[in-house]
Amino acid sequence: MAEIFYERDADLSVLRGKTVAIIGYGNQGSAQAQNMRDSGLRVIIGSISDESAERARGDGFPVYPIADAVHQGDVVSLLIPDEVQKMVYQTEIREYLSSGKVLNFAHGYNLRFGFITPPTDVDVVMVAPRMIGVNVRKAFLKGSGVPAYMAIWQDASGQAEQIALAISKAIGATRAGVIKTTVAEETDLDLFTEQAVWPIIVRGMVLAYEVLVEEGFSPEMVVLELFASGEAAEIFKQMARVGFFEQWRFHSRTSQYGTLSRAERMLPDTVKERMRSALAEIRSGAFAAEWEEEGQRGYPQLLQLKRRASTHPIIRAEEKIRGLVDFSLLE
Repeated sequence: MAEIFYERDADLSVLRGKTVAIIGYGNQGSAQAQNMRDSGLRVIIGSISDESAERARGDGFPVYPIADAVHQGDVVSLLIPDEVQKMVYQTEIREYLSSGKVLNFAHGYNLRFGFITPPTDVDVVMVAPRMIGVNVRKAFLKGSGVPAYMAIWQDASGQAEQIALAISKAIGATRAGVIKTTVAEETDLDLFTEQAVWPIIVRGMVLAYEVLVEEGFSPEMVVLELFASGEAAEIFKQMARVGFFEQWRFHSRTSQYGTLSRAERMLPDTVKERMRSALAEIRSGAFAAEWEEEGQRGYPQLLQLKRRASTHPIIRAEEKIRGLVDFSLLE
């Protein structure tokens, strides 16, 4: 059973008097920085000179070059994209991670696959909110929070878990619940969802669009029916709110029967073997090596895939019906 921590389990005092350096002021960085400041912590921002740095200054944060922020910070939260973390760590962070500091990640990718190897005399933790940054902030302001995963990669001080819990509390995660895990489990689960679950959903939508249009259905109606109305998003919301199968009570019996009776025909159990293959590639590091090589070559395959997706007829159909739906109803 998962070990879950709440407000009573975390003590912010372990971070009092310390400086938290948030590296990157993007989606997660801005949310976590503001939540930590509102929790009474001293927060500075490390950033290159770009629009995000200007936003941070506009939000009242001291902004420094990354190396300076790391030098000043007692806790360094690395909240920049995975694909640039290795380079930034090597050039701007590693040299300034002196003994006793804490290095915090929001995703374990670069630790898991050995792209970043911190010095042995610093604590290395992971606090990974399970929600995009804007909702991390929104939930905090409402007095609630979003759940998070927490892992200890390296406990040099003997207090790494207490520090990770304090970080979790400062961003509001312990209000909802923080699940203790490992860096490997968090990373592999995240990648598996991206490489085995979402591809099935995306591919299913595209194939359904193509079949229906080829059979004479209006492209605009197909797009509205499949996803543009927001109904699919609402179904996922209800799965989270009331339960994966319990949400069926919001559907007609015709819908329930049609979905449940045809599910295995549409996606037979043989797909599980492809899922296991995807998981094996993740766990072995084969995907990480492939992605590293892709980055070194300038992302040619990614760019090609995105270009191909950008020419799909589904986009023209979307444009024709954009504005029909009041998305405030889905908030």
